[in-house]
Amino acid sequence: MKRCRLIYNPSSGREQVKKQLPYILEQLEITGYETSTHATTGKDCAKKAARLAAERGFDLVIAAGGDGTINEVVNGLAEQPNRPMLGVIPAGTTNDFARALHIPRDIREATDVLCNGTEQYVDVGKVGGQFFINIAGAGTLTELTYEVPSKLKTMIGQVAYYVKGFEKLPRIRPTEVTIEYDGKWFEGEIMLFLVSNTNSVGGFEKLAPKAYLNDGLFDLLILKKTNLADVVRVVSAALRGEHIHDDCVIYVQASRIKIHSKTEMHLNLDGEYGGDLPGEFTNLHNHIKMIVPNKKLAVFQDLY
Repeated sequence: MKRCRLIYNPSSGREQVKKQLPYILEQLEITGYETSTHATTGKDCAKKAARLAAERGFDLVIAAGGDGTINEVVNGLAEQPNRPMLGVIPAGTTNDFARALHIPRDIREATDVLCNGTEQYVDVGKVGGQFFINIAGAGTLTELTYEVPSKLKTMIGQVAYYVKGFEKLPRIRPTEVTIEYDGKWFEGEIMLFLVSNTNSVGGFEKLAPKAYLNDGLFDLLILKKTNLADVVRVVSAALRGEHIHDDCVIYVQASRIKIHSKTEMHLNLDGEYGGDLPGEFTNLHNHIKMIVPNKKLAVFQDLY
């Protein structure tokens, strides 16, 4: 019998995963998995549990929680020589990665994807000794995800990010950087940069419109030095996916990206603090196999 390890954040999504555990476990058992659970208790707990599951030869590891929980599970699996398949039950605030994969927010519907979905390899990003599966970035606005208090996220959800964002807008300052991407260069002052593996970032579903999860490429978005009015204009255009044509924006694809900053820039990996720059970002092509919805998704490129 196949073995499954469900790693869940008991406080995510108003504790919805914990409340639905009997249903989730029953459905996985019906599907043919011998299933056990692990409730996370703090930072790096999900990472350690995922690494242990890989070492013990589990066939499937499910990350149930927000993007931070998924990031920790990916970090626990990515360096293992024998990596279990990855499943996701979204229960966070923005659920960017699950949104990109069209995995339903409803716990029972997401469980149905795990039991009846299809298998698909996905790319994983690496920078230094850390991994990310959705987004890496730096700049004042990218710091919102780990500055918003967890209690505020629980109470008002994604609106909490917008509240914090409007609070920070007047204090946005440019940073001078050097960015090398697949042999090309950019030098100058920027407001932020994003290295994306999917099209869904911070609740914006068209921020990286050309992104595919299995093409071996990142989508690099750079917002050049600009004023507050232009920032608001670009953000508004991003809601429609029209920002990539703006003169303030550079949007390219690359498999390897090096970034140096002349001043301190905090790196954001899948919504969590990931250290400081400089950094070299490498795309690990088709590195982890996932269970995704059965329907053909635009986020996967038909390479064959």
